[in-house]
Amino acid sequence: MGDASHPLCGSRLWCAGRGALVVIPLAVPDLRGREAELLLQCVRDNWVSTAGPDVKKLEDEIAALTGRKHAIAVSTGTAGLHMALVGLGIGPGDRVAVPDWTFAATANAVCHAGAEPVFIDISPRDWAIDPVLLDQALASDPTIRAVIAVDPLGHAADLDALFEVTQRHGVALVEDSAAAIGTLYRGKPCGSFGAASVFSFNGNKTVTAGGGGMVMTDDDEIARIVRHVSTTARLDGQYLHDRVGYNHRMTNVNAAIGRAQLERLGEMVAAKRAIAARYDAALENRNDMRRMPRPDHSWSTAWLYSIELETADAAEELVKRMDLNGIQARVFWRSLSAQAAWAGAPSLLNGTS
Repeated sequence: MGDASHPLCGSRLWCAGRGALVVIPLAVPDLRGREAELLLQCVRDNWVSTAGPDVKKLEDEIAALTGRKHAIAVSTGTAGLHMALVGLGIGPGDRVAVPDWTFAATANAVCHAGAEPVFIDISPRDWAIDPVLLDQALASDPTIRAVIAVDPLGHAADLDALFEVTQRHGVALVEDSAAAIGTLYRGKPCGSFGAASVFSFNGNKTVTAGGGGMVMTDDDEIARIVRHVSTTARLDGQYLHDRVGYNHRMTNVNAAIGRAQLERLGEMVAAKRAIAARYDAALENRNDMRRMPRPDHSWSTAWLYSIELETADAAEELVKRMDLNGIQARVFWRSLSAQAAWAGAPSLLNGTS
């Protein structure tokens, strides 16, 4: 849901064909910081491609934000998940457990790595992958070599519980924090958990770079592989390659925008949390709409305010009514295991998603 008083929703817009009806966008970038200044510097210095000082500076700033040893800039969050799996040695013949309710990128990255997703339902407690179901899946399927835990919609997953399960079964945990920059899990920043973690800087994220992503890790070898493979697996600046690589590099222009955005992270998160509080108050006495759960383990950045309704028809009707009133909304993620793209993939469901 959007709110016109929220800086991320931009200015009020006149909607063609609707007279003076105000349109409140779902989410638009807030570019009121030093974005233009840093972009102009890129042009003046002729650093507009995948080389340039802002890429390294953004990597250092994200590493400091998350307390990670390494941060590697990539072209998208999806590319970041793919590279994290490659860095872990995930490939054909492997399976990777992912939430059944998440953005398609989480499952797509598994397929890009040549592995097969295993869909695990979410917990009604936090809308993140269910640790109990995950434990059952790992106990019954030794081909699952990694788990991608999504921090849903700017809220933290139960990372301690997930880490305990994955550690006990000897599989790697990847934290998909695509929309959770600034979110805290028990006081520690999201993006700092697991063998590797990933941020997205897509245009609708709290911190955008116009596009791009970041892989964070404390493991030197994972970092080496991710940096190498994401830059075409090229050796020593020569046109020699030791494996199939990918051109997943972030441009200096993207990094410059990201750096300007990061300077205002606290301000933008505060605005989002204030808007979420207003929605909370509006829903307080309603029993036909339920806000997303707020478990004690998560200090949320409220990236995208979401509610649960009793039926799909009720959700579609609400979206239509809001649209008629100039407020953008949408029915969000759907169960991935039920979709044609992943037909036949194994799953363990409890009916939540």
